[in-house]
Amino acid sequence: MGIFSRFADIVNSNINAILDKAEDPEKMVRLIIQEMEDTLVEVRSTSAKTLAEKKDLSRRLETLNKQVEQWQEKAELALSKDRDDLARAALIEKNKAAEAQVALEREMEHVEEHINKLQQEISTLQEKLSDAKARQKAIILRQRSVQSRLDIKKTLDGNKVQDALDKFERYETKIDGLEAQVESYELGQKSLSDEIEQLEKDEKIDDELSALKAKMGKSDKAE
Repeated sequence: MGIFSRFADIVNSNINAILDKAEDPEKMVRLIIQEMEDTLVEVRSTSAKTLAEKKDLSRRLETLNKQVEQWQEKAELALSKDRDDLARAALIEKNKAAEAQVALEREMEHVEEHINKLQQEISTLQEKLSDAKARQKAIILRQRSVQSRLDIKKTLDGNKVQDALDKFERYETKIDGLEAQVESYELGQKSLSDEIEQLEKDEKIDDELSALKAKMGKSDKAE
């Protein structure tokens, strides 16, 4: 692909549309910037060569200008010596140099137009490149954020969270069952401490009952 064809593709492209279609926007941003940088190097290289060509044309034009002046002086000298034949020959050479001079001037105009176009394209591409680099970080952060949200959505939609909760419930049910088995084994089995504690509780109840009867004027015998 030629320099200017690729340049036009970059300048005229809608970067956002490219990123929307890209499977990996982060990678695509890097590729776009790399393409811009490579194209900028090539355009600058072409511009440098064209400037060198302009300098060469300028030197050749200067030489032709001198030749035109020199042949003009020779024609005048020949006429001053009554040598019409030499004057005519000098004027013929002068006209040849003048024609070559006109052709080079036209070529110089084309070269200058080419240089101006290159400078405009370099300026436009530099602006695009600066804008892309400025937006690169934001684009990458947005892409990663969206990807993270998408991954979470996929996880939720995939019932992974619900499966985990169901496992917790099954484990809780299993533990409840084990605790119930332990309690059933312990039922009716009292230790010495438990029996003494129970006697203390019974004695306390008996004391409270006796106090209540005394208060109401009743005796244990009457009962």
